[in-house]
Amino acid sequence: MSKGNPAMQRAVFLDRDGTINQEKDYLYRIEDFEFIPGVPEAVKIFNAAGFLVVVVTNQSGVARGYYTEEDVDILHRYVSSQLEGAGAKIDCWMYCPHHPSGKGSYALPCACRKPLPGMLRDAARQLDIDLQSSIMIGDKRADVEAAIAAGCRPILVRTGYGAAEEADVPAGIEIYDDLYSAAVSLLR
Repeated sequence: MSKGNPAMQRAVFLDRDGTINQEKDYLYRIEDFEFIPGVPEAVKIFNAAGFLVVVVTNQSGVARGYYTEEDVDILHRYVSSQLEGAGAKIDCWMYCPHHPSGKGSYALPCACRKPLPGMLRDAARQLDIDLQSSIMIGDKRADVEAAIAAGCRPILVRTGYGAAEEADVPAGIEIYDDLYSAAVSLLR
């Protein structure tokens, strides 16, 4: 990984659905949330290594009218509390509620919807993150493309959609079975 600005912080950006939790279409209800095994431990490893942990997730269900931004915030507070109970911490949650085929004010093209790098760049500005020394981990090609566009190191995990999308990511992208194996390997 290239050396960035030493005065800035490094981060691990994490996709949510299929990376942190089991993939469920348009997840927003607490009772439907289920961690992928090893995720709390992986987040704890990143915390201990001095990375900020920032979740960046597309939530087009808001634009489609399936749930509200408040529903997203409630779920994120719940996940944070579950991680804190395991000694792990998410430093920042960011999500894109937009989709071009959505409804009302959410129906627009934006710079935050992955594969665009808007959420990563916004987090970098807000939290003084050096993108060049940061990592983006997700289960979709869109996560890999957002990482590349932002100047981060991209990693694909095979959980969620990752196994199906593995053949479609550019050659040379690091691929791990899950978030925990990525965390352990990165910090060796």
